[in-house]
Amino acid sequence: MLFAALVWTAVPAPGQEVEIPEVFSETIDVRVVNVEVVVTDRQGNRVQGLKPSDFELLVDGEPTPIAYFTEIEDGLAAGGATADISGVPALDLNAPVGTNFLIFIDDLFSIERDRNRVLDHLADDFGELGPADRIAAIAYDGQTVETLTEWTNSADRFRDALDRARSRPSHGLLQLSERNQVARDQQLMAEHQAGRDQSGLLGAGQQVASGLSGDDSRMDLRYREKLSNQLESSVLAAMATMRRFADRPGRKVMLLLTGGWPGSVEIFARERLPGSTLPVDRRVMSEHDLYGPLVSTANLIGFSLYPVDVPGLTRDFFGDASRGFGANAEPDTTGPAPGALQTEDTIHSALHLLASSTGGVPLINARRDVALASVVADTRSYYWLGFEPQRREDNRFHQIVVRLTGRADLDARTREGYVDMSRDHELDMTAKAALLFGDSPEALALDVQLSEPVRIGRRRMSVPVEVAIPLDEIQLLPTGDEWLSVVEVRVTAMDEGGNRSEVSFERVPISGPQEPQPGQIFYYQTDLELRRREHSYVITVHDPLTGTSLTSTGTVSPN
Repeated sequence: MLFAALVWTAVPAPGQEVEIPEVFSETIDVRVVNVEVVVTDRQGNRVQGLKPSDFELLVDGEPTPIAYFTEIEDGLAAGGATADISGVPALDLNAPVGTNFLIFIDDLFSIERDRNRVLDHLADDFGELGPADRIAAIAYDGQTVETLTEWTNSADRFRDALDRARSRPSHGLLQLSERNQVARDQQLMAEHQAGRDQSGLLGAGQQVASGLSGDDSRMDLRYREKLSNQLESSVLAAMATMRRFADRPGRKVMLLLTGGWPGSVEIFARERLPGSTLPVDRRVMSEHDLYGPLVSTANLIGFSLYPVDVPGLTRDFFGDASRGFGANAEPDTTGPAPGALQTEDTIHSALHLLASSTGGVPLINARRDVALASVVADTRSYYWLGFEPQRREDNRFHQIVVRLTGRADLDARTREGYVDMSRDHELDMTAKAALLFGDSPEALALDVQLSEPVRIGRRRMSVPVEVAIPLDEIQLLPTGDEWLSVVEVRVTAMDEGGNRSEVSFERVPISGPQEPQPGQIFYYQTDLELRRREHSYVITVHDPLTGTSLTSTGTVSPN
């Protein structure tokens, strides 16, 4: 309660239930799905001059009307749009069509030498951009995202951004050292165990079969789970980056400068830790679990992914340290370690998955040196289709197939489908993105007061929270004898190690006997239970009636 003769309360009270009117239930919006199509003949040459009637669009196997069609030839609109619908540009004949190149730099898995080599070539290729193109760059180190440059067409600003990117610490050598240390520890433990077996220290019923001992297994599991968590964090950062930079006209592509994201954590780790297997009741994330959300986000908001193989051909670092680790270091000459080619195969598998699922192209091995130039060339000429899906927001995948009518001699490359993402899921993702980027400039501020943390047990703490919800910013409707609103409160947190909580969600009804007056505030109180570490947090309040969201970000530390 504040300022008031009016009394505003959260309902239901403990032990009670209140039926929430249907008007406050989830609403479904209409979103155009963009489908960029590259058409080639059997020799790989681009095919121009096709018309809407030459294309057949199938969604889940069913013919679907094409609501929007434009041919882009060498960066210019070769034909106008066939419909005027929201979410797609209205282009005149020969109007320039810009492409937005978003650079995501993975500092968590990349080795500085390899990363800087790719960055140098990106700077060299900037001149390939067209006058309507824009470029932006961000970097992620496993904990925080740094925006190196917002959208720009300035060569000087882009060079400055790459200079900052080169000066950032990278953690690829640490990752490699950790894998090698785990492998060495396992080898020493295996040798020690073999010595005990041979010396007869174990009884006949205690002989250890081949494979990992209990200590080995725990060590192996900890490493794999840590690797899986780090990959999930990197994927989340890439998703947050796309959402943060999505509001641009024209085509959108992301160059993912990955330091070696494996398609399978199990295969990747096994090549470094031979002879080990996970317990049957413990599993790391699968390829689909890891990368499916990134693919779904890219397809829903219209990004094509062009993953860049930053490490190049040789996955492991075996060069002479005297060569240095900077941009001018010479390439390795000693060749890959045993099993490195199999490890590289699973890395390439992830790159192919990300590209083929979103209509992009993987830039593998030597193509890392011409990454930006290759993407510019690949996005100069294509067909831009759009359709309005039947939104159900059920988080289900819907397959997209584009066929050329009567032209079996032609091939079409495009994104493979989209996920009809629910609004709840999108808002959860927005909250997670705020952990990395903080509040967006256009976000409405939310006043939050945190009390002193209270220790609960050895490793946890409880933090009392009071959220001040301004009634001016939300819609209340007269329902019977009271005015009512139902807002959605989401809370998520991340500790200094990059470990994140799941997004907690609560629908909070707010009621009062009279129409709220200007300046009135409703207070919502809750408690955050966290590990006794410093955390960054995000609290959002969303009004489903108006689509308004208010956000607060900050940090909390134990006493």
